[in-house]
Amino acid sequence: MFSNPCIGVLQYEATTSAVVMAGLFISFMIEYLGHRFLMSRASRSPSEPVAAINNSSDVSSKSAAEAAVPHQHNTLASLGHHHGGDPTDPNTKVSVLVMEAGVVFHSVIIGVTLVVAGDSFYKTLLVVIVFHQFFEGLALGARIALLPGRTFPSKAIMGGIFALITPIGMAIGMGVIHSFNGRDRDTLIAMGTLDALSAGILAWVGVVDMWARDWVIEGGDMMNAPGGRVGAGLFSLISGMVVMSVLGKWA
Repeated sequence: MFSNPCIGVLQYEATTSAVVMAGLFISFMIEYLGHRFLMSRASRSPSEPVAAINNSSDVSSKSAAEAAVPHQHNTLASLGHHHGGDPTDPNTKVSVLVMEAGVVFHSVIIGVTLVVAGDSFYKTLLVVIVFHQFFEGLALGARIALLPGRTFPSKAIMGGIFALITPIGMAIGMGVIHSFNGRDRDTLIAMGTLDALSAGILAWVGVVDMWARDWVIEGGDMMNAPGGRVGAGLFSLISGMVVMSVLGKWA
């Protein structure tokens, strides 16, 4: 988008990289602040049992309970265990919401592009988008399914947003199709910015939330997994890279 000749020469040639980095930074701040909030809530919880015990006349029981409380809440994992999951786990709600935000931004643009694309390009783009959204849906759906708690209403709403967001983008495209100018400078800058921003968010989710936390961070599913499972995981990971790269080239 930013290299389109209709935009002209940008004053800052690394505009795309800068917007991608902004998406990475926004994702980082949302996860960091979200996890700090969860830990802050968890750190206040030990005072509740201690306060209740203080009213007891049994001094020995009070001492035993006070000694047990620090051990119960010392680790990051135990903090998360009592408040919706380990904050370092990619399957916490904060991490999954960041992932969905990137997918949502991206899917809106996909829906608009599908509608305003020329007839000669439409069929190819439709096939590519169907596969693309299918793979994204598998990844996002797997993370939503692993969240703690019931399916309704939280998980159902998150899944519904993904299912509806591309059609919503298509509806927007249908609404502006007669006035849409794919060569307009402001339109190209707006769409390029949203694309690059969502790319940064999805890069963070892919590399940090899914790749690093599954494979190289202690406690990840693949860190100490059996050889067969690791082999299957590597095969799936590399296959996904190849397929999505082919789709990206085709589109």
